[in-house]
Amino acid sequence: MWSLRSQSLGVSAVAVALGLLTNSAALSAQDDAPAEPAMAVIRPEALRAHMQFLADDLLEGRAPGTRGYDLAARYVAAQFEALGLEPGGSDGSYYQPVPLRRIRLIPEQSGVELVRGDERRALEPFEEFVMFGHVTHLESQVEAPLVFAGYGVTAPELDYDDYGSTDVGGKIVVLFPGAPPRFPSAERAHFSSIELKQANAAERGAVGILWAWTEHDDRIFPWQALARISRTPSMRWLSPDGVPNDARPELRGQAILSTQTSSWLFLGAAKSFDEAVAAGQRSEPQAFPLDARARIRMASRHEGFESPNVGAVLRGSDPHLAREFVVYTAHLDHEGIGEPVDGDSIYNGALDNASGVAVMLEVAHAFARLPQPPRRSVIFLAVTAEEQGLLGSDYYANYPTVPIGQIVANINLDGALILAPPADVVIHGADHSTLGAIAEAAARRLDLEVTPDPAPEQGFFVRSDQYSFVRQGIPALFPFPGTKSPDPAIDAGARLQQYLTERYHQPGDDMSQPFSYEAGAIGARLNFLIGYAVAQRPERPRWNPGDFFGRTFASE
Repeated sequence: MWSLRSQSLGVSAVAVALGLLTNSAALSAQDDAPAEPAMAVIRPEALRAHMQFLADDLLEGRAPGTRGYDLAARYVAAQFEALGLEPGGSDGSYYQPVPLRRIRLIPEQSGVELVRGDERRALEPFEEFVMFGHVTHLESQVEAPLVFAGYGVTAPELDYDDYGSTDVGGKIVVLFPGAPPRFPSAERAHFSSIELKQANAAERGAVGILWAWTEHDDRIFPWQALARISRTPSMRWLSPDGVPNDARPELRGQAILSTQTSSWLFLGAAKSFDEAVAAGQRSEPQAFPLDARARIRMASRHEGFESPNVGAVLRGSDPHLAREFVVYTAHLDHEGIGEPVDGDSIYNGALDNASGVAVMLEVAHAFARLPQPPRRSVIFLAVTAEEQGLLGSDYYANYPTVPIGQIVANINLDGALILAPPADVVIHGADHSTLGAIAEAAARRLDLEVTPDPAPEQGFFVRSDQYSFVRQGIPALFPFPGTKSPDPAIDAGARLQQYLTERYHQPGDDMSQPFSYEAGAIGARLNFLIGYAVAQRPERPRWNPGDFFGRTFASE
C-alpha cells in the first residue's frame, strides 16, 4: 500500500463539487437493472474467507519470489478459474511472469564520508545515513563536491526551477524530499517522484545524490522506520534485454542523511540548513554550493528471479466495445518475513493488501454472475511487487497482455473500506477525469459521501498501482477509506490513523484486527458499480480539459 520506494520520500485532493451529472454520466434504467442482483453476491463472509487465507502465517507475508507469494498467486488463479473467467496472463495462462532484480546492499563494504577542509567525517550507518543497493553496479564509488539544489524540481509550466543556471556537472547534489508546497496537489505529488528527480539530476550531469531528511519528513515517516526498510533488499523489473526500469547508472552513489547530519553540510554555506528548509517551505527555488565534499561507496549483490502478476478476463458483450478493457488492480504482495516486532516477524499484510485482493475477487464474482457481460471487457489483475515500487503494475503497463490503447480505465484496490462502517469515501483521481462523475454517482447510490483527500501532501495518488496506468495516459481511480461513520460512537478517522501509526507495514497488520467485513462489502459494491458503469457507457473515460496528468501523459 502506498509504496514509499516509488515516489515521495516523504492523494491528490478530490474535488467533490462536480455539479449535476450529464445524461451520459448515468446508466439508463435498462442498462442498470442487472447491477442490483449482481451486487447481492458480494458477501462479508466471502471477504473474510479470502483474507483469512491470504493473510495466514502459512503464506509468510507474500513477498515476491517466495513460496508464500506463489501460494497466494495459485489461490487467486484458482478463484478466477472457478468463476469461469478467461486466463488474462501470458501464453494462455492466468500468470504473467515479471522478471525482477533483487538488489541487496553489502553494508560492511559501503559507506559515506563527508569532507570539509582537513576534517573527514565517516558517517554511522542507520544512525547518520541509510542506503539502498545500487540498481546497476555491483561496486560503485564517487567522490565529488556538493551542491544543494532544493527539491531538485524543474517545472517550467509552474514557473519553477531549483537548478536555474547552477552547474552540477560532476557534482553530488543534495536534495530535499518532496516538492514545493505551493504546487497544486497533483503536480506536487508528481514532482515528488524520486525517479523524476534522479532523471533530472542525471541529465544535468550530476554523479550522485544525497537526500537531506528534514524534521517534516521525519513526522511523515520516522527515521527509524526508514532505517528498518533500508535493511531489506530493493527491486526493479527487467526489460526483455535485461535493463532494470528507471535505472540511472551515471548516478554512482546515493544515500539519505539524517536531519542532524544534513544540517552539518550547510555550515559555511549561503544559507543554514534551517534557512534552506524554511525557503523550501515557502516554495522558493534555490541552489548553491556547499562547503563540503562527499565520498560514497556502494557494494551490492544482484539476484534475478520471477514473480507473476495474475490476470483474468471477462469478455464484453458488445461486438465493438468488447475490444476495450476496464482494468481492476490489487497488489497481491506484501513485505514477507522481516525484523521482529514483539516476537512476530511475519508481515501478514491483512489490510495491506489481502483486503484489496479479496474485494477484487468479490467484484469479479459479481461481474461473473451478471446475466449478460457488460459491453466492454473487464480485466482483473493481481499484481506483484507493489511494495517495492509499483513494479508488477508498471511492468504490465509497459508490457500489457492486451494493446495498451484499448485499456480505457483503471480502478485500483489498495486497502478495503474495512476498518469501520463508512459514511464517506475518498476517491483519489476523481478530479482528474470523467471517472469522477461516475464514482460520485456510484457512491451516492450507496449513501456514501465523497470527501476531499485529508492529506494531499502525502501524494497517495502517485504511490499505488493506479499511477502505473496514469503514466501510460490511462484515467484511473483509487478509492480509499474516509474518516466518517454513520455510527456517532465510532471515530472512523481515528481508527484509520491508529492503523497507520500502529499496524501499517508492521507484523500487527494481521487478522486479529477488529475488521468490519460488512463495511468491506459496501466498498466492494462501490467498486463494482464504478467499473460496471464504465464498462457499459458508450464513450471512453476522458481526462478533464487541461488536467495535469492528461497533459503530461496522454497521447495526442
